[in-house]
Amino acid sequence: MRYNPIAMARRKAPEDLSVEELRRLLIEKRRGARRERLEHFKRTGRVADVEPEYLPPVVDTLEGNSDQPPVPVSTRRRITDRLLLVVEVLAVVGLVSVLISGFGVLRDLNEEVASAFIQETFTPTPLVMAVVLPSGHTPPDAQGNTRPNDAEIPEHLRPMVQSLASIAIPTAAPDQAIRIQIPALDVDAPIVQGDGWEQLKKGVAQHIGSSDPGQNGNVVLSAHNDVYGELFRYLDRLAPGDQVIVYTQQRQYVYVVDRTAIVEPTAVEVMASTGSPTATLISCYPYLVNDQRIVVFARLQN
Repeated sequence: MRYNPIAMARRKAPEDLSVEELRRLLIEKRRGARRERLEHFKRTGRVADVEPEYLPPVVDTLEGNSDQPPVPVSTRRRITDRLLLVVEVLAVVGLVSVLISGFGVLRDLNEEVASAFIQETFTPTPLVMAVVLPSGHTPPDAQGNTRPNDAEIPEHLRPMVQSLASIAIPTAAPDQAIRIQIPALDVDAPIVQGDGWEQLKKGVAQHIGSSDPGQNGNVVLSAHNDVYGELFRYLDRLAPGDQVIVYTQQRQYVYVVDRTAIVEPTAVEVMASTGSPTATLISCYPYLVNDQRIVVFARLQN
């Protein structure tokens, strides 16, 4: 008689069965249940009779009982998977970079458009072409009368200089000079805008277009030495280190003297702008002769 392990397993008590016998018995019961369902379906006409009857093999799903070894993954497959992962990561990084760059470009465009709608406000600056240094005049006579010294001006430039007298004098702004003090000379005088003949009668005159106190550039101030108060009569007594205090409506600025020079009336280069805050004081020289100019150069201390 042929040995039938399933039949033998049925004769044993459940606690006497081995794991393999229990597994085979369970498979047999599943097959029997499937056959009974098929027979029931045939009797009720729900399925057609197919010969020979084919029953797909029952897959053993019990954990730990599979005799099939795991299918090894090839080295090429692993390399391919890793390459695909790297490509996906790079694609995500590239997409994020494109989005960030796009936001930056959009922001820059918005700023450019916004700035295009902003109308810049320009402050007109009078263009005054000086051909001689200010404060020039003839020596006063016995009665103290004097007049502008036109002889200092080249003849072909005199019409242009005369036309400058009609330029409107700007009203002093909060950051423009309004007063000057020179402690070493006991000078305390108002500052007016413009250094024409009429302005020099009123006090110390600031050249139109020169820098405001405290700013980078040259504050050019001039006054007479022998008429209209003789405000700058003793400029030649200033020494390096002496203070020149210039006031605005907001604060005071202290300049210290660097040096003094005697120049010709046409040495207009002393009024040129500078790269740092400086002040230049100008007056006629010598006293009661007035055929030259004395120039004091100072730099901002605070």
